[in-house]
Amino acid sequence: MLVGVVGKPNVGKSTFFKALTLADVEIANYPFATIKPNRGVAHVRVKRVDKEFNTTANPRVGFLKGDYRFVPVEVMDVAGLVPDAYKGKGMGNQFLDDLRQADVLIHVVDASGSTNIQGEPVPPGTHDPIEDVKFLDNELDMWYFQILKKGWDRFSKRVTLEHKDAVKMVAKQFSGLGADEDDFKDVIKSLGLSENLTEWSDDDLFNLASTLRRRTKPIIIAANKMDIPIASENIKKLKEAFKDYKIVGCSAEAELALKEADKEGLIDYVPGDSKFIIRDESKLNDKQKRALDFIQKNILDKFGSTGVQQVIDTAVFDLLKYVAVFPGGVHKLEDSEGRVLPDCFLMPPKSTALDFAYKIHTDIGNNFVTAINVRTKKPVGRDYVLKHRDVVEIMTKN
Repeated sequence: MLVGVVGKPNVGKSTFFKALTLADVEIANYPFATIKPNRGVAHVRVKRVDKEFNTTANPRVGFLKGDYRFVPVEVMDVAGLVPDAYKGKGMGNQFLDDLRQADVLIHVVDASGSTNIQGEPVPPGTHDPIEDVKFLDNELDMWYFQILKKGWDRFSKRVTLEHKDAVKMVAKQFSGLGADEDDFKDVIKSLGLSENLTEWSDDDLFNLASTLRRRTKPIIIAANKMDIPIASENIKKLKEAFKDYKIVGCSAEAELALKEADKEGLIDYVPGDSKFIIRDESKLNDKQKRALDFIQKNILDKFGSTGVQQVIDTAVFDLLKYVAVFPGGVHKLEDSEGRVLPDCFLMPPKSTALDFAYKIHTDIGNNFVTAINVRTKKPVGRDYVLKHRDVVEIMTKN
């Protein structure tokens, strides 16, 4: 799974990425501070299961903090997109191609309206962030449309003349878009398109491109800079204008400040929480005290969190519908090295116990006999559909 962070320049996208990952990236107040995509590791928040068994987990990757286990996911931050990126403007083609690998997109929008469509600073409230959402939708749709359109006439004629299965051939030809045959079948049926590809108009192709894009690149909108007064009104307008989108207000700057203070041992902060604890006030200078006080009163108390953790959690668990599953034993939760519940796997929706066995190791999948729900101590079949926070023991032939 790969989460892509997108948006126009200068909206706090790199700050958002660094707040997620603490990766060392350039943060600058000008367009194209990011040229090559940055990659890093963020963490989704999962309520701990070890406490239910009166023990403490020892994660092999990720970490425990408070009542949560933080499980790693890969995140990619691409350079800011500008209007007509799909035509190559602002190195747009390169940046769009970088996004091809992403399973879900986080669109960082300046909710304060202090960045124009080109990514240049303007007074807060003078730019409508609704235009930014429309702009990115259009860029992505046109990107997909161009991929479909290229060589379409020759391809459609060949498929028709050779009497081949149209859906199967279209799916094969455009597999790089991340859609499988079932995706194409559902979309083509929903749009009422003819089985004769030569009858498809450019409008038909564009509608296919747009529908496929929404299906294969789901988007959550991170409405950044929510602490600037005008932002609350703009976020409300965004939610009214785009009812089909998940929209989460956030402050990337506040999240980054809290995580860095936690890393330095100045505070104890659980990402996604509504408060933090100062460990030793004597270690804070006046500027740091004022900054932390501002974040607590104007962001955490007012909004309940900085929103950044909620954005990544929503992208993975609500949009992609992944579930976190733990391998464990009914009689023993430790691995061979004595680590308690060391692993947590993020599994795609509708994954089965057998899928989970193969995720752990090919040999375990090949030798699968049954699975046991560790909580209930009852066996479940290979076709059992995994649920979020399941703890499962796999029984094998050997």
